[in-house]
Parts: sequence; C-alpha cells; structure tokens
Amino acid sequence: MMATCSFLPNALCRFPAISDQYIRDARKVIDEGFKGLVRDYSSVIDTIVQPLQWFLNYLEKLFTNSPWIVVLAVMMLIVYFASRSIRITLGTAIGMVMIGVIGLWNDTMITLAIVTVSTLIAIIIGLPIGILMARSERIQSAINPALDVMQTLPSFVYLIPVVVIFGIGKVPGLIAVVIYAVPPMIRLTNLGIRLVDREVLEAADAFGSSSAQKLWNVQMPLALPTIMAGINQTIMMSLAMVVVASMVGVGGLGKNTLQAINNQFFTFGFMNGFALVAIAIIFDRASQAFGKRLQKHSEVVHG
Repeated sequence: MMATCSFLPNALCRFPAISDQYIRDARKVIDEGFKGLVRDYSSVIDTIVQPLQWFLNYLEKLFTNSPWIVVLAVMMLIVYFASRSIRITLGTAIGMVMIGVIGLWNDTMITLAIVTVSTLIAIIIGLPIGILMARSERIQSAINPALDVMQTLPSFVYLIPVVVIFGIGKVPGLIAVVIYAVPPMIRLTNLGIRLVDREVLEAADAFGSSSAQKLWNVQMPLALPTIMAGINQTIMMSLAMVVVASMVGVGGLGKNTLQAINNQFFTFGFMNGFALVAIAIIFDRASQAFGKRLQKHSEVVHG
C-alpha cells in the first residue's frame, strides 16, 4: 500500500477527513444543547413517566408480596387457558418451583413485572402503528427505515439517550426495553393485516362493511395468529433486553446476571441464566400454542 501511495498525490493517499477540532466543537454544541433541553423540560419528563413508575412499582409489590402458591396457581391457570396443554402447564409448574428452590423467586417476580409492563406498553404502541402501516403505503415507507434502525442498533446504544433524558432507574430501563422490543409487534401486525385474503375483503365490501368494520370484524380476527407471533417475539426480546437494562438500574434477574459477569461468579450466573431461560420457554410455549389455536379457529370459521 505504501508503495502504491508513493506514486500518488498525498491528497489521494489520505482520506480527506474533517478536522478533529471541528468534530469536537460540533459534539460539544450538540451535547450541551441536548442536556440543556433535558434540564429545561425535566419536570415535564418526570410528570410523563410518573404513571409508569407507579404501575411498575405496584406490579412488583403485587408479584413479590403475594404468596408464592397463589402466584404459581395463577400462572398455571393462564398458561393452561392459553395453551390448553397439560404438558406445558406441568412444565410451567416444574420450572417455577425449581426457580423458587434455588432462591430466585423474588428476583424472578421483579423480572416478570418488568417484562409484563414492557410487553403491555409495546402492544399499546405497536398495534395501532402496525394497523396504520397496513392501511397506508406512505406511512409504511416512512416508518420502515426507523424500524430498520431500531432492529440493527446494538442493544447497549439504546441506553445512551434513555439515560441522558431520564437518568438512572427502573423507568429508564423499562423505556429502553420497550424501544428494543416494539419493532416485531409493529412489523407482524402490519404483515398479518396485509396477508388477509383479498377475496374475503371483497366479500365484506359486498355486504356493505365500512372500513372500520372490515378492520375489526375481518382483518383483525384473521391476522390474530400473526399478531400473536409478534407478541411472542416482543416478550422474548424484552427478556433479552432485561439483562442489558440492568446496567441503568433495572433489578431482578438481569441485575444478578450482570453482577455474576462482573465478579466471575459462574454458578450464580448459571442459576440466573436458568431462571431467564425457564421464563422464556414458558412464555414461548404458551403464546405459540395460543397462536396455533387461534389459527385453527380462524381456519374453521373462514375455511
């Protein structure tokens, strides 16, 4: 390379990069402006996120203060009614009992509260955006690049703006989890609605259905299996992000895993990893079984 550059002008050998001083000055202006904006609107930001803090704290106290047998029974009922599978329900019971035996019940309840809240928020945000994308090519072309960026950015990068805006704590970690987990909900809602057979829509038009009636009475029921797949992926990504979000104050199994990594506690890290895997498998199997039941039901009704 040096031999090649010796025959070329110096300007062609070195990339014409911007001066380091200009970059430093630009970074300083942007960073100070951003921090000043956050300081000016800190009270507004706190007011907006306060309900999230209350809801998360309430759910954590409910899960951790309730008797373990009650929580286990409720989980088994939810899993059974979702999957209608004795095998998955028994697997849930065994997995949760093992988590309690190794002393990680409270931490698991905190993680369940975070995942529950983040999944609910992701559904509330992702469902209407996915519907809008399915109904408008212009909106889809505008939102898709943002989703591409959100799904390709390293998970640690999400923590930078969140910490600058909201500081350190549970709510900033929760917001980072939601940002990381919401793209599958949006994409699969959009996909599910777009995959509805045109002949079914034409039949709905022939019966005089309005646009809203077609959406809620035809498209949404037929798209439910795909939407359930989106919820499944959102839950899985929330669980994955909980460990990263522990760096900004999120407790539970993520915090324990981070401590195990920092202190090289192999056994402690393995136990927390086991608890995370057990929860992930429970959610995955139950939501997949529920999605398959919805798909079979829609095939019977519209087949």
